[in-house]
Amino acid sequence: MMTKKTGFTLLEMMVVVAVIAILAAMALPSYQYKIVREQIENGMTLADIAKKPVAAAWADKQPLPVDNAAAGLPAADKIVNNYVSALSVQDGVINITFGNRAQSVIRGKILSIRPGVVEGAAIVPVTWVCGNADAPTNMTAKGNNQTSVPGAYLPLPCRKINP
Repeated sequence: MMTKKTGFTLLEMMVVVAVIAILAAMALPSYQYKIVREQIENGMTLADIAKKPVAAAWADKQPLPVDNAAAGLPAADKIVNNYVSALSVQDGVINITFGNRAQSVIRGKILSIRPGVVEGAAIVPVTWVCGNADAPTNMTAKGNNQTSVPGAYLPLPCRKINP
């Protein structure tokens, strides 16, 4: 009489481990993109403190603030969080410089958030144009876009839409 042995052979176990490793290697890049996008979105929330004085200047028919001091904000290197090393205002444009604990692909890169306005109609609220995106129809994005964050990592509202 022969007894039947049950279980897996070493070769079968190695094949299963190899398949799992290949699947993990395929999933890793998309997970890294997700991490970077979350860090960018987290950094964008810090821009909210600079949006109010810029929008107020436009509504009061004043020139857009030329720098942080004109906007009533602290120095650029004093406005920081886990992923942002500086937040500066230049001619109404809010420039977020990523650093601190940000992923290496965006560390030192800049994301610009420009005020979109209707010329001659200060009563119309300011719309914020993120990164490489175009201003809405009949609006003008003020200032210089200095965005250097790679386009693949930008959130969808910050990307240029190709028709």
